[in-house]
Amino acid sequence: MKILLVGSGGREHALARALVAGTTHELYCAPGNAGTAALGKNIDLDQTDGAAIAQWARENSVELVVIGPEAPLIAGVADAVRAVGIPVFGPNADAAQLEGSKAFAKNVMAEAGVATADCFPCHTMAEVERALTAFQPPYVVKNDGLAAGKGVVVTEDLALAREHARACLEAEGGAVVIEDYLDGPEISLFCISDGKKVIPLAPAQDYKRAFNGGEGPNTGGMGAYSPLPWLPSGFTEEVVRDVAQPVIDTMAKRGTPFVGLLYCGLAHTAAGIKVIEFNARFGDPETQVVLPRLKTALAEVLLAAATGQLQQVPPLEWSDQAAVGVVIAAEGYPGAVTTGGKISGIAMAEMIENVHVIVAGARENAAGELVSSGGRVLCVCALGDSVEQARGRVYEAVERVSLRRSHHRDDIADGVEGVCF
Repeated sequence: MKILLVGSGGREHALARALVAGTTHELYCAPGNAGTAALGKNIDLDQTDGAAIAQWARENSVELVVIGPEAPLIAGVADAVRAVGIPVFGPNADAAQLEGSKAFAKNVMAEAGVATADCFPCHTMAEVERALTAFQPPYVVKNDGLAAGKGVVVTEDLALAREHARACLEAEGGAVVIEDYLDGPEISLFCISDGKKVIPLAPAQDYKRAFNGGEGPNTGGMGAYSPLPWLPSGFTEEVVRDVAQPVIDTMAKRGTPFVGLLYCGLAHTAAGIKVIEFNARFGDPETQVVLPRLKTALAEVLLAAATGQLQQVPPLEWSDQAAVGVVIAAEGYPGAVTTGGKISGIAMAEMIENVHVIVAGARENAAGELVSSGGRVLCVCALGDSVEQARGRVYEAVERVSLRRSHHRDDIADGVEGVCF
């Protein structure tokens, strides 16, 4: 099968690995990165230019388009590809509003009867003040639109909550959502949908804060692990029954069927499972630890979803191994970052058993050297017979990678083997 993967980040490198693993599929990435270049051919296309992507896919007899990031989905790239008759894994622009607008997602959840935090959508600072007064700290302030995983502030500081709300309102098309804090461990569950049926992947946990112990600002994610040994039996089935399937059914009833990946960001509270947020694509860095555990061929499952055939897909097969991923970030991340730093040691890291390195914010310079080009530069991943073993391998590997003044968290998946919710 000829596959075109849209995107250029770590998530896309992880998807590329899974799409071609053990297959003879022909992979193209638009625009791709230094990691995807080793697995297929990178194509110089703007990932948000739907017309150009659709034209290239048609002219090159592509049989499946997989859209990785949120920006192309919101821009309607899936719509353009479907219009030329090519199967595409990714929701259209209307359905992608589940991620594009927090207020839209809250409306869908209310219609679907899905449990989530109480919230107030705000368009003025007067509304923000009333909303903040209605809730006790910690305050949860969310940019209503896309913010690359960094649009949320959770804080005890009322002044900081106001400051973030004001920044959201002053942005183009500015709107902000103030909501109640959900107390409990957070879980990410990816659900594949063909617009009717839902197939869940394995749960994972993401570490959002920049520094050890959950300190510092929110980031796009500093690491993740899967599976979660502390989750109660039947958790995934409960999420599908009470969250994912009702949302997919509601989207279909609205005339905007959701075909693609519904990312359920969840809180396991004392009052039960509640939705923190939805995304309309694979999460980063959870993808890096979920997909290496999937034994079923990913490309065939995504094609079945894109063509409305998930009902024919047999139960997914999973490895019993655990996976841990640790992000190596550039100096300054998640603020203004220093780029251009030379990266070394990847080959040495990958000499460790069951370790591989995912390329995200990195590129090759004119001399053919790998250098940093973004905030989250690499994600070092390891498999093991337990979370503890995978964690030991991944941190041994991290120490072999060199990027001047980079930083990473030392506590990803620390102590989770003994956790019992």
